[in-house]
Amino acid sequence: MFSRLRHAVFLRRFPAVNAPMKRAFSSKIQDEIDPQMMNIDELNQEMKSIFGEKPSPDGFSGPATMDFSELKSKVESLKSTKPENSDLLSHIEYQKSTHSSKELASKVASDLSKLTHVGISGEAQMVDVSSKDNTKRTALACCKVFLGKRVFDLVLANQMGKGDVLGVAKIAGINGAKQTSSLIPLCHNIALTHVRVDLRLNPEDFSVDIEGEASCTGKTGVEMEAMTAVSVAGLTVYDMCKAASKDISITDVRLERKTGGKSGYWSRGE
Repeated sequence: MFSRLRHAVFLRRFPAVNAPMKRAFSSKIQDEIDPQMMNIDELNQEMKSIFGEKPSPDGFSGPATMDFSELKSKVESLKSTKPENSDLLSHIEYQKSTHSSKELASKVASDLSKLTHVGISGEAQMVDVSSKDNTKRTALACCKVFLGKRVFDLVLANQMGKGDVLGVAKIAGINGAKQTSSLIPLCHNIALTHVRVDLRLNPEDFSVDIEGEASCTGKTGVEMEAMTAVSVAGLTVYDMCKAASKDISITDVRLERKTGGKSGYWSRGE
């Protein structure tokens, strides 16, 4: 069958050669060969699109072997390329392949251990201070309340409708320090040995400067107690004066100094 096909191709390409032979075999070949198979040029084009190169002269047999070395080289190159310019998913896959899960877990645990109010799985927790030593601890905090000239003059003259602004705010600040553990969820209930809240009128900027100090002998610090004291005192000043002005602002609530505990002495600006 194939020998006859090759012969037919030969006769098609070289019609002037052995014409009598062509006439002798033409009718028999046409009887046995599908007419669609006679379009050799179309068949060659189809084979070229499949195999990527022109078929051999007989029109049927393709290359004996195929060279995959170039393709293999490209694949290996892609595998070794870092996804520097790829999308986020590719970058994550690359990071996963270059860092073991054990190393990642160790790093996460190390980072979480620095946050004493965060558990190993990321949940909020109250710190266990039972292993700490009892030491003398103090903390000093401050804040400022801007009143404006008109309200400042009323407070200075003790003419506010609610009464003594500074006296009420002082008591409120002391009471606030004692209620810190009720206001701040993860704060320990500390047995305070001393709380001081002082309020001073500042005529330079028509404000009230508030300073609060807390002390205890225990296993944890009193920074939050001192800051809560000045915050509550400042809010009380606002409450006492808001009828005269809504434009009062409370600013610069901050810790100024602390002593005791493992970290020892600390002071702002030192």
